[in-house]
Amino acid sequence: VLAVVTVQATSELRRPEAGALQVHVVGKRWWWQVSYPGTPYVTANEIHLPSGRPVEIDLDSDNVVHSFWVPALAGKQDLIPGQHNVLRFTPKTPGTYIGECAEFCGLEHARMGFVVVVQTATDFDRWLTRRRLTPSPPDGESAAEGEAVFVREACAGCHTVRGTPAQGTVGPDLTDFGSRSTIGARTVENTPANLAKWIVDAGSMKPGALMPPMMQLSSRDVDNLVAYLEGLK
Repeated sequence: VLAVVTVQATSELRRPEAGALQVHVVGKRWWWQVSYPGTPYVTANEIHLPSGRPVEIDLDSDNVVHSFWVPALAGKQDLIPGQHNVLRFTPKTPGTYIGECAEFCGLEHARMGFVVVVQTATDFDRWLTRRRLTPSPPDGESAAEGEAVFVREACAGCHTVRGTPAQGTVGPDLTDFGSRSTIGARTVENTPANLAKWIVDAGSMKPGALMPPMMQLSSRDVDNLVAYLEGLK
């Protein structure tokens, strides 16, 4: 009798809610890849959701076990290599919520945070419509030179910026980098000064980060890269 009830309850829990928004999250070392199925939009460490609408967060890991946890919104759910898990909840109140990895996953476990931005349905639809678009060309000479540096150097081998030759998949997609509030999965605030330091030597700010140092770049190249990346919105 208990087995029958368990199977029935589990089946109900696995059934998608009508009209639920699907978001796919992949645990990386040590950051979160976020995508919205049905759109070309891929980002990192920031998740936007509409208030009052059911949400399904599809959770996967491509390395070790992580745990997705936003205490103010829902319980924990593990990301297990080879096992697809789903977290379902309905965010109710607009605001910005802090998320963490709740399972020790290696050297930078403590710096594997993220944020969830809950918006009104109207604001979310407007936001997602904009994210579907290819970014505008660089604004200004410095940003244009920064794009050339980005494509010329190793950056393009690891990162993607939609609409450019940069199509790397090792590191985060940077198409909307300038709109993000933090760098390195909430390691530091996203400011031009912090970005310049991160470009030159990410490991000095987040030991164990897989991004190699770029100390061969001139100060001009770094400044131009900062102008380019901060303009990606």
